[in-house]
Amino acid sequence: MKTPPEDAVSDAPPPECAVCDVLVIGSGASGFATALTARGLGLDVMMVDKAAQFGGTTVSSAGVIWIPGSRQAVAAGKADNPADVLAYLAAEGGNALDRAKAEVYARRAADILAWFEDHTALRYALAPAWPDYHPNQPGGSAGGRSLGPVAFDGRTLGGHFPRLRPPLASTMILGSMIVGREDLIHFYGMQRSWKSFVHVGRLFARYCADRLSYSRGTRLSNGSALIAMLAHSAFSIGVKLHLNAPCERLTTDDAGRVTGAVIAGRSVTAKVAVVLASGGFPGSASLRARFYEHVAQGRTHHTLAPAENTGDGLVAAGAVGAAVAEVGRQPAAWTPVSLVPMKQGLVPFPHFFDRGKAGYIAVDRRGLRFVSEAKSYHDFVPAMIAACAEDGEVSCHLICDAEAIKRYGLGMAPPAPGSLAPHVRSGYIKRGETLRDLAGQCGIDPAGLEQTVEAFNRHAEHGEDPAFDKGGDVYERFNGSAGQNPNPCVAPLKRAPFYAIKLYPGDIGSFVGLRTDAEGRALRDDGGPIAGLFVVGNDAASFMGGAYPGAGITLGPALVFGHLAGQAIAAEAAAVSPARAGIPVTG
Repeated sequence: MKTPPEDAVSDAPPPECAVCDVLVIGSGASGFATALTARGLGLDVMMVDKAAQFGGTTVSSAGVIWIPGSRQAVAAGKADNPADVLAYLAAEGGNALDRAKAEVYARRAADILAWFEDHTALRYALAPAWPDYHPNQPGGSAGGRSLGPVAFDGRTLGGHFPRLRPPLASTMILGSMIVGREDLIHFYGMQRSWKSFVHVGRLFARYCADRLSYSRGTRLSNGSALIAMLAHSAFSIGVKLHLNAPCERLTTDDAGRVTGAVIAGRSVTAKVAVVLASGGFPGSASLRARFYEHVAQGRTHHTLAPAENTGDGLVAAGAVGAAVAEVGRQPAAWTPVSLVPMKQGLVPFPHFFDRGKAGYIAVDRRGLRFVSEAKSYHDFVPAMIAACAEDGEVSCHLICDAEAIKRYGLGMAPPAPGSLAPHVRSGYIKRGETLRDLAGQCGIDPAGLEQTVEAFNRHAEHGEDPAFDKGGDVYERFNGSAGQNPNPCVAPLKRAPFYAIKLYPGDIGSFVGLRTDAEGRALRDDGGPIAGLFVVGNDAASFMGGAYPGAGITLGPALVFGHLAGQAIAAEAAAVSPARAGIPVTG
């Protein structure tokens, strides 16, 4: 695979009075999806990003996409029915679901993924056993709708590789080695499986070889792989990206049509359209306080999104009349986070999976459990907030025993043979020879914790959890411990020492955003479109109404609606000047 042209990316804003057909503001998955489509359809595309590196929130994600009925699923015998998809989305989103977009998504998503795989370097593999997050809902699926990105070689980006934003330092091994979800099973099993031991050994050997020439590992997985594949394809077909280039405002003509933007003090003209893909507003303290109720109450919150995601798209679009749509269920995609002491300061770590393993429970300051720990991260945080309604701080502790932490680790603290000592010394994890000792270190009521663990253990010996039914559906069991019977999510906590880590509310992106139609056109309060302005990704309101139906429900729509926006922009350009039409749009 050839490396992209050296001039594809600039570390400086575009020159004064630059002109393009399409100006894309933001460089996450949705921005690249729109840019690739518009460029593939014959338009001149410029991308800008206020950050010094590209990739946005996407690089900190798992890179998973929720695409029902993909050709990968069909090949695996897991064909889907659009009617079932719609039924599930309706059950999840309720009255807040944007039905028109949901219908388009159910009908078009699989074909659009196929278009990207046929026309770009994007490659995905089915996660056949990954269920929807609420599989017992009408239309829910026990597996076949979520796909993960195939690992990608960052070296193919050539000189642009250093400009690819790294994931959160807390989620990488040795500070700069990416580990994908597909690798975790081998890290967990490397002491019991020769195959897993060899797999992990190869990863470390590749990483050590990379560090002779690079500042970090070049084997990319998760969201880094997704962005690298999209970026390589975009740069290779002539998309230009300018970094360190913040959008200050949009420009319009006398009729109100958006004609471009002021980027770092320089005027850029977009002859066909401006696309807002700046990643929503999790980095804005004021907007979090406006839309997140617990933040408005003065409670702690830690976002996993880049600090640059401060709602620039919402502010710029609002100034030209675009409407904000507040979603019905939740204003953001929640996840619990712990705070890792690192040289950069306290870095959040997302707790997506460890909560569901056998031998782990979560308790509030009273030592009481409040939810099935194996529920999705999006469900766990509201339960934590409710449990702490009368407390000064929203937090809880995830607790495990010596057997569990040896096998699975705890947060950033690794499983055996990795060392827990540095994380104990830093205070990231607490260790106690008894539950009472552990409770004292964590500020948990000792009697409450002892009583909770005693009651939990009594039933856990039989794989049962009558209090919260941990492991009660196929999704929760998917998050559990392989080989743990009869319930992969439940085992007693009885082997000292005991360990705990403190969790806080966090998010992986905002759901509140701008109103758009199914092709990404920005809409006013009266429902009319704003000419020349399109919105994709987390700048657009969640069409699922603030629900979180399954793994990949932000990145799937990012690709699908980014593609549809690119098509619509190209169609508008062709309507004005048929000679501008490029390759046929996909149907």
